Order: sequence, then C-alpha cells, then structure tokens
Amino acid sequence: MPYTMPRLLPTSVVGSYATPSWLYSALEDMRQGKYGPTDIQETFDDAVNMAIRDQEWAGVDVITDGEMRRWMFVQGFYRYFQGLEQEEPLRKMGVYGYDSPVRYHLVEPITAPDGLGVVEEFRYLQAHTERPIKVTCAGPLTLGIHIRLKDTRVYKDRLELSYALACIVNRELKRVVAAGAQFIQIDEPSYAIIPGDVKQWIDLFNSTVEGVEAKIALHICFGNLASRPRGKRSYRWMFPALLEAKCDQLVLEFANRELAEIELWQEFSPDKELGAGLVDIKSFYVETPEDIAERIRHVLRYVPPEKLWINPDCGFFQLPRWLSALKLKNMVAGVQIVRRELGA
Repeated sequence: MPYTMPRLLPTSVVGSYATPSWLYSALEDMRQGKYGPTDIQETFDDAVNMAIRDQEWAGVDVITDGEMRRWMFVQGFYRYFQGLEQEEPLRKMGVYGYDSPVRYHLVEPITAPDGLGVVEEFRYLQAHTERPIKVTCAGPLTLGIHIRLKDTRVYKDRLELSYALACIVNRELKRVVAAGAQFIQIDEPSYAIIPGDVKQWIDLFNSTVEGVEAKIALHICFGNLASRPRGKRSYRWMFPALLEAKCDQLVLEFANRELAEIELWQEFSPDKELGAGLVDIKSFYVETPEDIAERIRHVLRYVPPEKLWINPDCGFFQLPRWLSALKLKNMVAGVQIVRRELGA
C-alpha cells in the first residue's frame, strides 16, 4: 500500500544514521584489501537496508539512506574528486577531533567526472522503500573544508574554490532530479565555522541550487564530530540574510541548545518551512515521547503548524544504533501526541 504523508508535523531525519558495529569491522577489512567488489557492494547494501528498516520501524515519514555509503560525512566525497593530493593528518595522537581527518591540497582545478555518487544512492533507496525520500548532499563550502589552499595558483581563495565545487554539486543535483528525486537537502555546517560574510554564503548556496527543480532544504548546524560542535552555536547573526536562500525549508538545531533562538522565527516571520531539530543527538539521554511533545508545543508558539517539520538536530553517525533507533521511535511518538492534540 502506498505510504500517505501526514498533513501536519511531518517527521524526517537530517541525513546520516548510526554505523553498526559490524560495518566498522567490514570497513577495516576493506582497508586491508580483504573484500572484493561484490563483497563491498553487498556490505553497503546491507547497511542501507538496515538504516531504511530502522527508520520505517520508528515510523519516520520522510527517510534517507542513512548516508551509509559515505564516511565521516564529508570525507566519503573526496574519492570522487580529481585535482587533489592527499596529505598526512595534522594530528594522529589523542582524542579524535576536527584537526585529525586527512587533509588535501590542490594540484589542478577540481573536477568530479563521475559525479558524487548521490544519484546511485538515490536509485537504490528508491527501489527499497515506499516512503517519501529526502536526498542529502554536502554543500560546496563544507565540501572544501579539508582542502588546504597552500598557494593561489589554482584558486585565489576559498570562495573561488567553493564556487568551483558549487558547479560540481549543481550538476549532481540536476542529475538526481532527472532520476526522480523530489526533495533535496544541502548540508552546510561550515556557515558557522569558516570566517566569512553570510551574504557570501547565501549567494554561494543560491548558485548551488540554481535550476534544480525540487523541494530544497538547507541544513545549518554547528558541527558534530564525536558529538562536539565546532562553530559558535548561534543563528542570530545569520538573520535576516539567511532568508534570502532559495530554499523551501531551513533545517536547524534546537534541542541541544534548549530551544534557544526559536523566537527568531516569530521575529522575522520567514515564508519557509522549519525543520526543527528537537532530538539531541549530542546526548545519550533518550527523550521520552512527552519530552518531544513538550518541545513541539513550545516551538508552535513561534511557528505555524503547517510550516513545521520535526527532525533530530543533526545526523546520527556519532551515536550507537540502539540509541539512534530509540530516539527516532520516541520522536515519532511525541509527534503523534501533538497531532492528536491538534485534531490531525
């Protein structure tokens, strides 16, 4: 039976899902060359199937593939790029942090002749669920975060590099729309991380989605490596320029900030949907359905119900699977409480 979307308070996820323990083991074996191409394909298919089933079990309305074929959110994309040379990580000892991932530098203009893998991910997901789908892709500013600009012979600055990446992302988004995608989310935690003017970032975003005929969401968070933020956790400085983004929905984190700045929605009255992060993915505390319902009631003081979607703060990549599944299940149960209160 085809899935029917609810009219009020749809639920979704931000993108990534928890990596199960067996996949960590498989990835290590892959790095050691113990897996062949068929083994690798089956392993990632199984991981995506697991993410789909957990989201469906929880009752999430609009799902993703859990980004199971990617690694560390951004790092998985770098295998598609040409024009880069890998460097050693800046720090190899101690707690893994934002200065621990592999870095790259440019040796020629960056290209991705085979795309970014988003189309192939979408096609598999589409074939394995009847639920509505959201496609996610890192934005150009964030895609360039691990690329060091050692000199200006290729690109004069980070903004020029970002526009080159925007062309690559734009081409990929148009390909995935041609394949049937109707809802696309661009992830840009780097707005709060890389020094710059928000108007520059919005102009960059608008260039990225130019001509992409789909429902568009823009997700902005503050970083989530090992459940640690990287940027200053405030959206206020982005308003009202953020409202010039050519998107239908803004996906923002509120739960781990105790719903701080939700009043911005009433203050600026944007003509956009809000994907409100009401599940704290930086905490092991499992919110009860009533916890979620209480947060939704608070948000509804500022956001019209017909403009509100409910989702976690960010992706679940950094949490164990058992915890992620419980948090999603209770998120949906909390939404159902408020739907009944609204007579939906």
